Amino acid sequence: MKISKFPKKAAGLALFLFGLASQPTWSGSLEQAKRIHDRLAGVPPSEAVLLNMAANIDAGDVESAAYTAMDNAAFYDVTLKNWAAPWTNRDSDPFVALNDYVATLVGIVRDGVDFRELLFGDILYTASGTSGIPAYSNTDNAHYEALETQGFKLQDVLVQQAQSSVSGLPSDATAGVMTSRAASKSFFIAGTNRAMFRFTLLNHLCNDLEQVHDISRVPDRIRQDVTRSPGGDSRVFLNNCVGCHNGMDPMAQAFAYYNYEFDVDADPEGDSGQLVYNQAGDVDAETGTRVQAKYHINENNFIYGYVTPDDQWENRWRSGINARLGWSSALPGSGAGAKSMGRELAYSDAFAQCQVEKVFTTVCLREPGNAADRAEVNTIKGRFSNEGFQLKQVFADTADYCKGP
Repeated sequence: MKISKFPKKAAGLALFLFGLASQPTWSGSLEQAKRIHDRLAGVPPSEAVLLNMAANIDAGDVESAAYTAMDNAAFYDVTLKNWAAPWTNRDSDPFVALNDYVATLVGIVRDGVDFRELLFGDILYTASGTSGIPAYSNTDNAHYEALETQGFKLQDVLVQQAQSSVSGLPSDATAGVMTSRAASKSFFIAGTNRAMFRFTLLNHLCNDLEQVHDISRVPDRIRQDVTRSPGGDSRVFLNNCVGCHNGMDPMAQAFAYYNYEFDVDADPEGDSGQLVYNQAGDVDAETGTRVQAKYHINENNFIYGYVTPDDQWENRWRSGINARLGWSSALPGSGAGAKSMGRELAYSDAFAQCQVEKVFTTVCLREPGNAADRAEVNTIKGRFSNEGFQLKQVFADTADYCKGP
């Protein structure tokens, strides 16, 4: 039987490809430029952009190359949107519609606003110059959904507003994205407002309650709804429940005047609900004070527990094992309301560390996993903290580190 042979050209091509595969991998400035653009914008660069970025890299100016990549609209519409979307809901779902939380984060990054204002600023981004787009509303998300479905570029249309001017909140009651409609719908809805604190801690300090568990803090401000003998065994409370609530409840008291109100029967998902805030002079019918009724629910679980009288908060994690989170010595560690509590969180070392680690994971497609990675994260965090908390700088520095040799 006759055995057929590869044509000579095909055999030559196979040998050539085998030779390429056997060579050590390397990357020049063009490959590095493409990698930076792909990681930051998520789309391939044009030839002109690629050559410009490569020229910057050859000149030793990787930062300019990275900023060129971030000039692409996809950095805002895709990379930042997908980066922030999971923080806006309890399921950490990245496939949610654009909302005011995400748009505000995108605007802060685009404009070089101190990123810490995300948790305490009187700031909100809406769109301007967008014909046919519904106006911002406190009772729906139509404004942002239309921006996304109609393909508007966030880079071009977002405009910074005073959140108080569009939400009706007093300026001193605004707290960045914590008082955005999207966050309120997810974390102030029903419940006891502890969710807002827990998810803010998780999403912006990269610590969940298990990581800050400390049974050594005084439990005198744990509310009445927490039973002291779960299942009839007080040891469960003393060795487990107390370790979260003794720190969380004094901090979550900052949200005592907030609620997300909606018609449970007609609108069970709360899609048409809105954030409400008890201002000075407002009295809740159930509590007899400004405090929302949800802070007094299930009072019979432990009638001797703490009865919330106001929105005065205290950070009891400034001492003990959670001092490791690096609380700012420039702040008092206590105050009234969500704005000052958001500042307490945003001024911590853990906040800066968290942002850098999350950017690293997004740009490098892996978590920091070795000594070199961790050293680089610390270097980038130092620059972030010392140069105005500019998040685009974090993306640029991280892209430089992960661009390849």
